[in-house]
Amino acid sequence: MNREKSLDSIPIDLFLEIFSRLPTKSVGRCRCVSKLWKSLLGRQDFTELFLTKSLTRPRLLFAVKQANDEWLFYSSPHPQNPYEKSTVVTADFHTKFFKSRSRHCIYASGLFYFPDVRFSQNKSEEDSVPVIFNPLTGQYVILPKPRLDSEVISFLGFDPIDKQFKVLLINTLVNKETFHHILTLGAGKMKWRKIQYCPFTHRPHRPHRPHRSSGQGICINGVLYYLARKNDAFEYMIVCFDVRSEKFRFIDGWYIHQLINYKGKLGGINLHYEQRSEWGSGWDTRELQLRVLEDVEKQDWSKYVYPFLENGYRKHLSVVGMTMTSEIVLSENWGSRPYNVFYFNPERNTFQCVKFQGVGAKHEKFNHCGIVYTFVDHVEDLSVNDAKQLKSSIYAQDRCMFESINKFDALCRLDDS
Repeated sequence: MNREKSLDSIPIDLFLEIFSRLPTKSVGRCRCVSKLWKSLLGRQDFTELFLTKSLTRPRLLFAVKQANDEWLFYSSPHPQNPYEKSTVVTADFHTKFFKSRSRHCIYASGLFYFPDVRFSQNKSEEDSVPVIFNPLTGQYVILPKPRLDSEVISFLGFDPIDKQFKVLLINTLVNKETFHHILTLGAGKMKWRKIQYCPFTHRPHRPHRPHRSSGQGICINGVLYYLARKNDAFEYMIVCFDVRSEKFRFIDGWYIHQLINYKGKLGGINLHYEQRSEWGSGWDTRELQLRVLEDVEKQDWSKYVYPFLENGYRKHLSVVGMTMTSEIVLSENWGSRPYNVFYFNPERNTFQCVKFQGVGAKHEKFNHCGIVYTFVDHVEDLSVNDAKQLKSSIYAQDRCMFESINKFDALCRLDDS
């Protein structure tokens, strides 16, 4: 046992063990107690211990876009009893963020990228800036604005080896010429760099419906995957971008509703629908098709098909992702009251409906016109939250845009920056 003592005569290893069980926000508050606590809770061994504990308690993260373009963020633990057919859970509200007109959430390893955040009441697009944002702590960093005039598609990737976030911009011009720029989030002056690209020209796929996030890609073990279509063709491909080496490669593909992380491998899920009877309207989910990339070099895929007829709930759903416990998570397309999320475990053949009452409860606008984006297995990582470039999201001139918070909470956020 580590016999080193704190001011309260508690062994340091026991002190760190206790605080490793707290949420990130609580750790941030505890750092404000004293310089000693800040030093202890900022140690590398505590950061690693906290991440180890967090991996055992992943959460479901909700990003809610309101009609006025403001964003609300909630999270909740995954349900513990998969054999309950229905359960009610209250989600924790974390923070509200500035206005962004973006129709899509760009997420990777705990952080969001918004390409067009407005910090003033001016609605001009020229006043919007790209921002990296932490939804749990409310911290953010303003990125330099890229000088690009045509359509730009953005992706966010994370390199787990160097622990670096990178934003990838794909700029396709009118003459179909494509340019790629990248920005590395880090200390010092950040700037966009033009990167060398391969001869394969393509156009990243954008989903027509904002609740589908396959067009935003998924980052697995430092590789960013996204769906694309070859120029002048209807053939789909999957683009693989290595975040660390900044190199591209391609995999032959097909239209996929949602890319997922299947036990560390790339997976793709498609939902198939059938029209309701003449007495109803709309479409019901009929079956779920899952494909898993077993061998990248050989481009070998395994395929599984799961019918939804026996589950008793066949409304029009969207795929969110897959949890670490191999449960496929689906959601209703638009905000409901309460917001319904579904856990389907193909190995146990269980189908559970979880009603999240807290999502939108504080802000009634959500219940009528909010769009909900859901992310599985959100893990709190202090090495991400401690990034020195993240600043507090409390702007004195724009404080009226945020819900009231006490002075102590504000100091904690400023202290962490």
